[in-house]
Amino acid sequence: MSGLWGVLQEHFPELLAGFLVTIRLVAIAFVIAMVVGAVVAALRISPSKWLQRIGGVYVETFRNIPLLVLLFISFAGLRRAGVPITPWIAGTASLGLYTAAYVAEALRSGAFAVGKGQIDAALSLGFSYASALRRIVIPQAFRSVIPTIGSLVIAMIRNSAIVGVSLLALPDLLKEARIIQSRTFETGEVFFWAAIGYLVLTLTATVAFRLLERRFEVRR
Repeated sequence: MSGLWGVLQEHFPELLAGFLVTIRLVAIAFVIAMVVGAVVAALRISPSKWLQRIGGVYVETFRNIPLLVLLFISFAGLRRAGVPITPWIAGTASLGLYTAAYVAEALRSGAFAVGKGQIDAALSLGFSYASALRRIVIPQAFRSVIPTIGSLVIAMIRNSAIVGVSLLALPDLLKEARIIQSRTFETGEVFFWAAIGYLVLTLTATVAFRLLERRFEVRR
């Protein structure tokens, strides 16, 4: 245990810096995933066949391409094409757009649980279809799929490690741990604390979404 505490005490600033970078990366990607996922879900449940197909193409494309490949395309590919994209933009956008495909499918399944009569009632009251989706369907769909969204956030936290060790080399928790390990050769001790950092993030997300689920359950 002395080795573990020694590594933590000596390299705590670097590990903390990587931990905060991971939080920032996941937070930005989560916002992107929720916004884009909601839009794609609306396309998927639209009465227009063409809009449904557009949403379907997005979901199948981003859900079936590995995240690491997306990172290469978004950073190396775009820079080679002359687009001056930064590692941060490439990393957060790739992680967010990748997760948005799963968020869209979760919201789509939740939207099917909303009674069609509610949409018909909203249309009869003068709401447009888009307004009915935004004010009635999507909020209820989100409430019904909170546990699924929580699982996607946990997966996003784990996937953020891929961003850090890819060619983007963002200084996240895993990247900092690898740098420390290369200098100290304390492999077990360093990655133990990295694992603890990821565990703290995933457990915090789990508790937060359980509280959110309980809060919305009470409102029902």
